[in-house]
Amino acid sequence: MKLNELRDNFGSRHRRMRVGRGPGSGKGKTCGRGVKGQTSRSGVAIKGFEGGQMPIYRRLPKRGMRKFNQDTVVEISTDRILHYFDSGLLENGIELDENILYAKGVLSKKGMKVKVLSGTSSINREITLKVWSASSKAKQMILDSGGFVLESSSV
Repeated sequence: MKLNELRDNFGSRHRRMRVGRGPGSGKGKTCGRGVKGQTSRSGVAIKGFEGGQMPIYRRLPKRGMRKFNQDTVVEISTDRILHYFDSGLLENGIELDENILYAKGVLSKKGMKVKVLSGTSSINREITLKVWSASSKAKQMILDSGGFVLESSSV
């Protein structure tokens, strides 16, 4: 077998149907579209029409809802915050809020709401947080270490 002898399998390629080319072609006059009516015209596609039966998109119930102005809440554990302090990304003595976390690269977008969750390790430094929300266990851990938590969701 040579490259110039390669051919497609018989029937794998079809010639384009030339419609409207006389009665001898078998597709003359109405071009296989029948006579008159909506579907004989160009640019008409009746999507979802089931012959007058209730279409499936109306038979099935609507499910779920998504608010278009939904706020993005980011959950950060106390372990993660301690890791940022240990790595030098965050400094001691500053009040941490969403703007500072965004400026330091902890948050990827501005205006994200932060919720602090409790981690497994104990907190060994005073942390001052001004966040959207904090779990009760995380808040207690921070208060026990001498820190302070101000939640804006409760204000």
